[in-house]
Amino acid sequence: MSKKGLLIILSGPSGVGKGTIRQEILKDSSLNLFYSVSLTTREMRPGEVEGRDYYFVSDEEFDENLAEGNLLEWNRFVHNRYGTPKNKVEEKRVSGQNVLLEIDVNGTEQVFRNVEKDGLVSIFLMPPSFAELEARIRKRSTEPDEVIQERLSKAAAEMDKAKNYDYVVVNDDIEKAADKIKAIIHEKMSAE
Repeated sequence: MSKKGLLIILSGPSGVGKGTIRQEILKDSSLNLFYSVSLTTREMRPGEVEGRDYYFVSDEEFDENLAEGNLLEWNRFVHNRYGTPKNKVEEKRVSGQNVLLEIDVNGTEQVFRNVEKDGLVSIFLMPPSFAELEARIRKRSTEPDEVIQERLSKAAAEMDKAKNYDYVVVNDDIEKAADKIKAIIHEKMSAE
């Protein structure tokens, strides 16, 4: 029987580069990673694929998953709900695959409450500085200043929680940060 895979959380504030880093580490087949696909109540967008981008469900189906305890974490965002299906994550881990969750700090706190620590690896992606994070958010955003200020305030509060994670990796260079995370995963794989 294959040994159970790791559950790897990649978290950090908005604008820190979680998606870019995720894409980098998923290229490394030696990590045996499966990127966890979330359930969502939002409508499918053109080009999205059921089961690859999201599992698209009705509000009723989402409520059923909540009631059955089948969500490791969930959140509401712009009138829709998103959640990590526990059964899909466990299925992959039992088969020996390492499962990667890219979630926010709130989601991470929920996972910490809902999952045994055995095989759980939490990584907080930190910006090189708060000023750099602000520059990234302002550069990519077309949002009004009060929304940007809200994001920055939330980011500051999230960065205060980095101490709750197993590892903190500074994203000052995408390749270096991705390499550090790959090294952490390899180390955990050999230790399990």
